[in-house]
Amino acid sequence: MADDLIWLLRRLVEAVPGAQSAVLLSVDGIAKYSHGLSQEGADTLAALSCGMLSLAQQVGKNFGKGETDGVRQVATELDHTILFVTSASLGSLLAVVATREVDARVLSFEMAKLCHQVPAFLATPTRQQHNSSVGNGSH
Repeated sequence: MADDLIWLLRRLVEAVPGAQSAVLLSVDGIAKYSHGLSQEGADTLAALSCGMLSLAQQVGKNFGKGETDGVRQVATELDHTILFVTSASLGSLLAVVATREVDARVLSFEMAKLCHQVPAFLATPTRQQHNSSVGNGSH
């Protein structure tokens, strides 16, 4: 499955002129799969993307239609780079870094297509609380 997801990320980056890299991450900011980034780069992008989505959710909560105003996509434009972050499926986000020359409509479409084609692969299971028994007599 990991190879399939990496292949899909690579295909997304290669299909959209100007796209440079992509990372699939959990909503708590952990990079799961990436293309076009070192592991350190993927981890950094995942953490930043998670933070951006959190900020956008607060904008919706405070200035939109409250809890029902969900975030569809977050885009950050810099002088030479654009970062797109979108919900991929339950518990997962998709982040793509591109040059300013990218066609944002095409990239958004391709990101949405990827997320709709393989939602079962993209879902991140909810983490379970691990309860450890303290003082259970075993050493």
